[in-house]
Amino acid sequence: MFKTLKHDMRAPFGRDPAVRNLLEVVLCYPGFHALAFYRISHWLWIRGLKLPGRFISHVGRFLSGIEIHPGATIGQGFFIDHGMGVVIGETSEIGDNVTLYHGVTLGGTTWNQGKRHPTLADNVVVGAGAKILGPVVVGKGALVGSNAVVVKDVAPGTTVVGIPARTVDSGAQKRDSFFAAYGVSSADMPDPVSKALASVLDHIDDLESRLARIEDPGSTASAKDSQPPRASLDATCDDDDTRGGHRADDP
Repeated sequence: MFKTLKHDMRAPFGRDPAVRNLLEVVLCYPGFHALAFYRISHWLWIRGLKLPGRFISHVGRFLSGIEIHPGATIGQGFFIDHGMGVVIGETSEIGDNVTLYHGVTLGGTTWNQGKRHPTLADNVVVGAGAKILGPVVVGKGALVGSNAVVVKDVAPGTTVVGIPARTVDSGAQKRDSFFAAYGVSSADMPDPVSKALASVLDHIDDLESRLARIEDPGSTASAKDSQPPRASLDATCDDDDTRGGHRADDP
């Protein structure tokens, strides 16, 4: 347990530019305080001392603002930055060198006993306010953006954002650094919703262009060169209205 606490103590280095020395981590980092209480409560929990384990966990929650159930399994080098409002459920499993920011919830979505909380593999980063719900698996090195809601498995090395969380980076591109703060892999991550809407609009323009060619084949070449598909369709509709008016005047 004490060897693991030594790894926890060094976890902020390389992941928090504000850290200066080990003494500052021990005295001023609530994430480390919460982990120290967790290590003790978990030691009691796995030895059958459930009530003492829960009580130690409750004291740690009161002092740090971070709630970690003593039944959770947490690896080495775990780092909770800022920390306030973090909740980690009973059957959560967290690998080595995982980073969580404030407001993160690893919650369960069922009353059934057994595995009902998330599993986070090694080197996962979860941004502030993100919610990972149910027995989903977040793969090794994955990034979860701030305020994302994850309800499905996340592939290793990918970046997910949004509600519900969607993949915006497959991990094929090399990151600027080995650690991505707040689960942001780059400054210019695409918006998956905007990308989908743009694709739909492009498809609509293509359909309108085809419809214009079908309705008025003779003007296709000139209309295509002189104006976009939407304008071409409007012009075609005006011509149809005019012809319809002439037909109405005919005996």
